[in-house]
Amino acid sequence: MQTQLPVTVTPETRLAEQRLTLTHVAWDTYEKLLDAFGEHRAVRFHYDKGVLELMVPLEDHENPSAVIGMLIFNLAVDCDLTIKSMDSTTLRRKKLQKGAEPDKCFYIQNEPLVRGKTVDLEKDPPPDLVVEIDITHSDVNKNALYAALGIPEFWRFDGKILCILQLQDSEYQEVDVSPTFPWLEKQVIYRFFEECRTLGEAQAMKNFRVWLQSNKPDEG
Repeated sequence: MQTQLPVTVTPETRLAEQRLTLTHVAWDTYEKLLDAFGEHRAVRFHYDKGVLELMVPLEDHENPSAVIGMLIFNLAVDCDLTIKSMDSTTLRRKKLQKGAEPDKCFYIQNEPLVRGKTVDLEKDPPPDLVVEIDITHSDVNKNALYAALGIPEFWRFDGKILCILQLQDSEYQEVDVSPTFPWLEKQVIYRFFEECRTLGEAQAMKNFRVWLQSNKPDEG
């Protein structure tokens, strides 16, 4: 039995991402595509009530994703927080007809609840923090998508500006600092980004960890 192809195809190819948007895609078709492509693939899927975006990240997308992920992980470790990193694991809720594969996602506050488990959003809490890099335009409303999935904290980076969003009354509100790391000013994150470009990631991380030892909150 053949699956009917969606009627609208809107490709976009630029420097940081390659995107293809399909409309009128049934949930069953979305799940079949996930199974067909498998886990180890370059393309990432975002699905929202019939709209399916396929995105292939290029270097200008992947590098900031890696840098932000490294920053968050080291923050958690050096501040003695629990953390489970899941990168672009598929997050999906059939009841909501929504699915996403963020660049990075982390369990921090709820890490003990999913430790050692394969996460199932039908049973488990959503990740505490999700990161998305969108240098080019996405046809999927990521704010609405992740809000519906119940992600408490959402970082979005467009290559220049980092936007930190906190879920409040089922909608995201932009905030000045991360709810997870409220003592970390955004200018410190931007300085880390710049040092990664100018000094290299290893030296930038060394500098950041020196700063962190003097500026992280006291235990207890």
